[in-house]
Amino acid sequence: MCGLCHERVSENATLCPKCFSELRFITKPYCKICGRPFELDVIGEAVCVECLKSPPVFKKARSVMVYDETAKKLILSFKNGDRLDLVPLITKLMKRITSELMDEVDCIIPVPLHRLRLLKRRYNQSAMLARRLAKENRKEYRPDVLKRIRHTPSQGHLTANERHINVRNAFQAVKPERIKGKTILLVDDVLTTGATANECAKVLVKAGAKQIFLLTIASTASLGGEKSTLSM
Repeated sequence: MCGLCHERVSENATLCPKCFSELRFITKPYCKICGRPFELDVIGEAVCVECLKSPPVFKKARSVMVYDETAKKLILSFKNGDRLDLVPLITKLMKRITSELMDEVDCIIPVPLHRLRLLKRRYNQSAMLARRLAKENRKEYRPDVLKRIRHTPSQGHLTANERHINVRNAFQAVKPERIKGKTILLVDDVLTTGATANECAKVLVKAGAKQIFLLTIASTASLGGEKSTLSM
């Protein structure tokens, strides 16, 4: 069945043509750091104003699609609706963009949940994706080297500044010897302000990681308003 509308389809882990056409896949031109799409064509590679103004700790981030109503329906079904059957479909969609990242990656790590949220939700959606991606790409899967040590409120209705404050000092690296000198692919569901991913990357780099790439299912088109560009 189609992962979104449940219409019959010809093979497993797919979407029907209608639902597939409603997804807004991110293609070039996009910011070479955060991967958010530009609305206008640019010459060569470009960096958005937000990344120029406040460069993230992670080296680059890539997302499969824009976080709109269709993407939201897919992700929330997976995240909060016990739709673990969507793991094969979503990882298949993520593999559309992983070739740009995987050659340099040594290990894959999910953004962790605090134990209280994990008990409530029963599974970490990012870990489900990271584990499958690691297996399919023959990379090390290291869910045990990054821990969320502070139970933070949901980020959903917070401003960008409040999100950064909310996750400050919320993560801790354990067993740093397992990531020393390695390039890490950090996996999460949605990139919004980048506060959580940046805090995770900061902790991992401080623990000895060489560099951090970020992979998400979707990202918001901007941090709030149109994105300016700078040609590089």
